Amino acid sequence: MDEAKARGLDFNHVSGFAGRPLLPEITGSGAALADIDGDGDLDAYLVQAGSLHPGEPSARLGNRLFLNQGGRFVEAAAAHGAGDTGYGMGVAAGDYDNDGDVDLYVTNVGPNVLYRNDGSGRFEDVSAAAGVDDPSWSTSAVFADFDADGDLDLFAANYIHWAIEAELNCYSGSVLTYCPPQNYNAPARDRLYRNNGDGTFTDVSAASGISRVFGNGFGVVGADFNDDGLTDLFIANDQMVDQLWLNRGGLKFDEVASLWGCAVDEHGLAKAGMGVAAADVDRDGDTDVMVTNITGQTDSFFRNEGTFFSDVTGEMGLALTGRYTRWGVVLKDFDNDGYLDLYEANGMVGTEALTKGLDFDEPNVLYRGTERGRFQEVQPLGGVAPALEDTSRGVAVGDVDDDGGLDLLVANRDGRAYLLMNQVSKRGNWLRFRVTLDSPDRDAYGATVSALVGETRVFRDVRPEGSYLASSEPTVHFGLGSETEVRDVRVRWPGNRRDETQSFGTFAANQTVILRRTGGTAGDGV
Repeated sequence: MDEAKARGLDFNHVSGFAGRPLLPEITGSGAALADIDGDGDLDAYLVQAGSLHPGEPSARLGNRLFLNQGGRFVEAAAAHGAGDTGYGMGVAAGDYDNDGDVDLYVTNVGPNVLYRNDGSGRFEDVSAAAGVDDPSWSTSAVFADFDADGDLDLFAANYIHWAIEAELNCYSGSVLTYCPPQNYNAPARDRLYRNNGDGTFTDVSAASGISRVFGNGFGVVGADFNDDGLTDLFIANDQMVDQLWLNRGGLKFDEVASLWGCAVDEHGLAKAGMGVAAADVDRDGDTDVMVTNITGQTDSFFRNEGTFFSDVTGEMGLALTGRYTRWGVVLKDFDNDGYLDLYEANGMVGTEALTKGLDFDEPNVLYRGTERGRFQEVQPLGGVAPALEDTSRGVAVGDVDDDGGLDLLVANRDGRAYLLMNQVSKRGNWLRFRVTLDSPDRDAYGATVSALVGETRVFRDVRPEGSYLASSEPTVHFGLGSETEVRDVRVRWPGNRRDETQSFGTFAANQTVILRRTGGTAGDGV
């Protein structure tokens, strides 16, 4: 159920709609769950839009930070320095300067902002000095160690070249509505920044090959799709072919989505790619991809076959998903039965909303993962009662109350944010791993944890990005069902191949364990 207000998380998004539709108003915004103040629990950062009209009172609304204090949230004054007043889209969280705390990168319609954490949960704007204040319309962003040199690089997806002066008028009948992106014919180049290790970044978009291709980028996820130890990128593009960038080393990338069978769906259709999630859903050791799309189109579930993807959307039970417009998407085990479930955040965008008087609200949906390898829709819709209907966009996931059940933070356009606390009855046993490097002491983004759960080896990645405009808790979560332990826990560290793993042994269920690259472990048995 939604406990945002009861737990002190009071946030209302403002799109700034003032009669004439402006395209960015319908696309945002996002949120992050991260341990901002370093006290061991998850804080919430919510991205605000405001208004694209400078003279409007809401034009200077800022992003907001809520600090978790024992399961309740207290708002940080002025977001502790991270209250950016740009027209916000999304956020990425990661320790880019290797000092042991979580920094934030905020994407905007206009200059993006990098906030450096001083170690106490207070921030300094270092965007210009770091060289990452891209003035484009950026959407989702990713911190990842793409060159495997020990620090986090940065990728930002850009949507279209847009300005209020060049906004188009689109109609459904006689009603003015939001235009689809293809009407602008202005896809953008994405940005890749190399971390220089001194607090600055170098734009390597051209040298890496990333800028060779245009797109209407929305959702982004990084993962090692071809199992060579390097982090690749999958980008969901709106009404254009999706992109799969394979990392060839040395910050060189090749775009291979068509060759790998994931640029379009099985019918050759380029869909309205919005959110994206990556996980080993079929438990075969490689990373599958899920892309959400607009009403009238099914989602796209691409199963990783090792050297290509198969579109198995129908086989996964998702052939009828097109009744809503889906954005944020999460593949996690919410009932701790050992099988990944699927949560989708929904909300309309254009002409289909006109019959409701420009009310874009829709219910979100929850699917249970099954032993047969298919998803089954959960009732009531979204797994909540009473039902909730808003115009949902970004979704972040994490264990807010540290009880072994994964919770959800949902950002809603022109509405209040949800904090959906996991109240699944008869949840199974669980085990969580925080995976850290030894030097620096930060979360090992890009690492993979595997363990024997019963007789099955299960793989989970340390990955905060994905969904849509959001950043999630990087702690690795295993649902165990009735199993009381996991055996032969192994970690493949960033940059290593599959056979290059470190072993950690056996762990009892229902605790959070820290796995350090030096070989040390720590548990807080529950």
